[in-house]
Amino acid sequence: MTEPVLRIAKGDPTPEELAALLAVVAARSAPTPAPSTGPDHASNWATYWRNHTRPLHPGPNAWRASAHP
Repeated sequence: MTEPVLRIAKGDPTPEELAALLAVVAARSAPTPAPSTGPDHASNWATYWRNHTRPLHPGPNAWRASAHP
């Protein structure tokens, strides 16, 4: 015979309280899902702006250069 996993040491929990406790314990002991192996795709809008913006280069007179293409 196996030993019980949980034992109520004090108090008299209701069936609802025991169910909530068991749900939490079961959720915590469940294995974590494996990370997806598929590629993550950004939306077309995000991809467009990522490819069409220039990096910022701070420095003297950089604000003037920021207005020129």
